[in-house]
Amino acid sequence: MKKSFLLLLLLPCLAVAAFGQESRMEASVSGSVLIPPFVAGSGAVYLHATPGWGTLFSYRYDVTPLSQLELNYSYMQDKEHFSGPAFNYMVSTRINEISFAYVRMFNFRNFNPFVEMGAGAYIFTPIDDTYTTLSISNMKQKTNPGALYGVGFAYELSPSWDLRVEYRGIIMKTPGFGYLPFDTQRYYNVNDPVIGFAYHF
Repeated sequence: MKKSFLLLLLLPCLAVAAFGQESRMEASVSGSVLIPPFVAGSGAVYLHATPGWGTLFSYRYDVTPLSQLELNYSYMQDKEHFSGPAFNYMVSTRINEISFAYVRMFNFRNFNPFVEMGAGAYIFTPIDDTYTTLSISNMKQKTNPGALYGVGFAYELSPSWDLRVEYRGIIMKTPGFGYLPFDTQRYYNVNDPVIGFAYHF
């Protein structure tokens, strides 16, 4: 009777341990290029940003063998060029991303395509450097919510390492830095191709 009771107590622990062995996690680091489109806003304000180069860090947790939850953080810099009938300014900008996504995988031996969809916060901070042609006292750090979608593939280099290539799209409001002349009142789709390596553990 005691042995049966002990076995009954151990069964949940064994089930949790088995689940823990089956679950997999991934951490990846990628090079990222943020490519915003040209935007013609209301009130004759125009926004043309340079490509922003940076780094994307991602963590994925396997919910099932073919579905994952993803947490992202990225850091990059670009230059936002605002122009209108009475002004022409460049703003050197730091961009931070914190986002979450659901990822759906498709397995074909070593080649694993995937799609993803999620949401995040995108933090635009003006930088006071030689490229910025307007006093940053006129501007504020702004956080814009955005929708994230993507398609890509992971190629298995070894049981622990993947090469990951992806196109990500980010839909959000253009950065205005809280400065009224820079407010385009527009949303845009920012292109973000990334390439990097993922480690499974």
